[in-house]
Amino acid sequence: MSTVTIQRPQADEHVEYYSRYISQVPDGDLIAMLRDQIMETVGLLRGLSSEQGNYAYAPGKWTIKEVIGHLSDAERVFQYRALTFARSPGTALPGFDENAWVPAGNFGVRTLDDLLEEYQVVRAATVQLARHLDEETLKRRGSANGNDISVRALLYIIAGHERHHVALFRERYLNQ
Repeated sequence: MSTVTIQRPQADEHVEYYSRYISQVPDGDLIAMLRDQIMETVGLLRGLSSEQGNYAYAPGKWTIKEVIGHLSDAERVFQYRALTFARSPGTALPGFDENAWVPAGNFGVRTLDDLLEEYQVVRAATVQLARHLDEETLKRRGSANGNDISVRALLYIIAGHERHHVALFRERYLNQ
């Protein structure tokens, strides 16, 4: 069970760009949602064939396997930022270029099951981190890619980023 309710971040806790993810997160228990997303996302994708895992809906777009790899990579980055700012507020961290990271991740040579297992482990670590942050810590901030952001905004971004990609799976990948 969660130890604290994580309030929705205020607009000044992140740059406008991240509103696209935060706005996708419904009101309620964020930690329970983060935990529930594990089974929802894995349930949606588990059982796809290798051919389906290598499907991209258009030239130059990521495959399903690459999107799963991206979800794990991005979550690790957001999770590290949250941990860093929770422990050392005011720290400045660099940005990352997901468009460079995905090809470097070489996700196409891995199995879909392996990528889903990794995603589950990464998300479980996020849930454990979030469960043990108190209200004061959740408000702490740092700088990522030159932009001020709070710990709680990062946790909402993690949840919303996944909702964004799951919607794309449903709309553009699984309706082939």
